[in-house]
Amino acid sequence: MAGARCRAVLAVGVVTCGLGVAAWLGRCPALRRIARRAAAVIMALAGPLVFRLGYSLYARTRLGFLFYKRQVKKARERFPHGHSVSQPLGFRGVKIVPIPVLSNNYSYLVIDTDSGHAAVVDPSDPLAVQAAIEEEGVMLEAILCTHKHWDHSGGNAALLQQHGSCKVYGSAADAIPELTHPVGDREKLSVGCLTFEALATPGHTVGHTAFVLDAGPFGGPPCLFSGDLLFLAGCGRLFEGSPETMLASLDAAVGLGEDTLLWPGHEYALECLSFARLLELDNPALEQKLLWATQQRQEKRSTVRTHPRGPICDRGGDGVAELCPLPHSAPRRWVRSEPTTPSCAHTAGSCRRLWGCSRAAGSTTMPSEPGYCGRCAGGRTSIRPPRDPPHFVTLLWTWGSSGLCDFLL
Repeated sequence: MAGARCRAVLAVGVVTCGLGVAAWLGRCPALRRIARRAAAVIMALAGPLVFRLGYSLYARTRLGFLFYKRQVKKARERFPHGHSVSQPLGFRGVKIVPIPVLSNNYSYLVIDTDSGHAAVVDPSDPLAVQAAIEEEGVMLEAILCTHKHWDHSGGNAALLQQHGSCKVYGSAADAIPELTHPVGDREKLSVGCLTFEALATPGHTVGHTAFVLDAGPFGGPPCLFSGDLLFLAGCGRLFEGSPETMLASLDAAVGLGEDTLLWPGHEYALECLSFARLLELDNPALEQKLLWATQQRQEKRSTVRTHPRGPICDRGGDGVAELCPLPHSAPRRWVRSEPTTPSCAHTAGSCRRLWGCSRAAGSTTMPSEPGYCGRCAGGRTSIRPPRDPPHFVTLLWTWGSSGLCDFLL
């Protein structure tokens, strides 16, 4: 399949180059139009291949580590005190310290205050994590790594050098740097008096693992350290899993209960809520949460859990980032999409010209309206991504089968 696609891209590329040269030499408007259309097709076909190549280089070669080091250097220069202002959360005997790192990541220092032992979740920047460890005066006993991506695991080696007895927990299915203690689904581990449960949540990567802190003995609700599985109103991009796999992982997270506190791996709340608003135009709770998130981000304040009123999640807009249950009343499909203004793919007229769609160019019919072209859009909402989109996917109620036009969206 991949070989056939490569040959198709190469063939169209050769034709496009030939037409481009001919148009340039002959100054023929008709040839120029054909060359532009051919160029659009080759870009649509080559886009997924380029993305997969780039991701493979990032995840499987040293180039990814070098890119991560560049990210760390730029983030330290741009955000010397972190990208957001966050405050720790304390239960009786437990303290959770969010550590803003890189441009939008979060690491978390989870402390057993009685013993002074601690675990860190996803140490992206070892200097920032070490500074938090020294400020709290604790001993690092464990690193809980949700997945292999460098922006979540890049600090493992440096922290192990400073804390020789530290253990690194994560999935054996992911190539997590310095992994010492592989964990399986529902396997429990202890840090001081704290108990964590590993939750296998593949989809973002094949071995993605979330960690759940059992805070019940300390008078608190369960705490989900979700990595790139789940954010406030959004979830992680499908790099290595299928939509069905991701949906099963999200259902497992939902099964933890409505009082679960969500501690995500990125500061994506404003982007996710803004996009969700496009899908649910009449949702007062969403509007309230978006207003709160906008105010928080204008003040550079974190949207993760900060000021709890008690052990149960408060559903107001007072700084709570909760794990909301997903509705089960409608058929669900997970598709990758980005926050921007909806517009149908037919605005360019490409579906009509290339695939014989009977609808006129310029139509803005959405999937929920009559006349939506399932063949052309492949059942996906026709939403054009921004130039530098964040990495997440959004739950959409949609239908249809995939088609070639997917590459044009």
